[in-house]
Amino acid sequence: MQKFFNTLDRIRPVYDWVYRITLVVCKLLLVIDICITSYAVAGRMFNRFIPFLKDPAWSEEVVLTCMAYMAVLSAALAIRRGAHIRMTAFDKYIPQTILTFLDLLADLFVMLLGFIMLSIGWRYATTLGGRGYYISITWLSKFWMYFPVPLAGLAMIMFELEALYNDAKKFFIKEEK
Repeated sequence: MQKFFNTLDRIRPVYDWVYRITLVVCKLLLVIDICITSYAVAGRMFNRFIPFLKDPAWSEEVVLTCMAYMAVLSAALAIRRGAHIRMTAFDKYIPQTILTFLDLLADLFVMLLGFIMLSIGWRYATTLGGRGYYISITWLSKFWMYFPVPLAGLAMIMFELEALYNDAKKFFIKEEK
């Protein structure tokens, strides 16, 4: 069993790479959000003094879309770090085997949520989102407004696979103290 887990441990760099890419995308989205919001606020406040500085009509929709991507992708990143809110008050009273089993069960349910987000989110993005357009950017499909949900579902599934692997490894391989 140890050899099996050692073989699967070689996949960890792929997860590290996906994590870093997702983190960079979240950081870029944050920078884009800050720049567009700053420009929009400056355009609203100072357009009397600087006449060429106008608040673009598309700023609010683009900022909200970027925030949607950032929110759901950063939630998927929290899965990898184990940074989600957890109920740990009784962990010291529960035997380690049962605790590991409960972690495994919780990860299975979160993965199920990821599959639901992927399938239903994709359906919404391609049907409802594919039919509409942004109000201020008439050439851009609302697909991009709905796409963060299936994208986050895919990221959750990926990171939950790693979490399930780590839980299974804890369950089958006893660490030496």
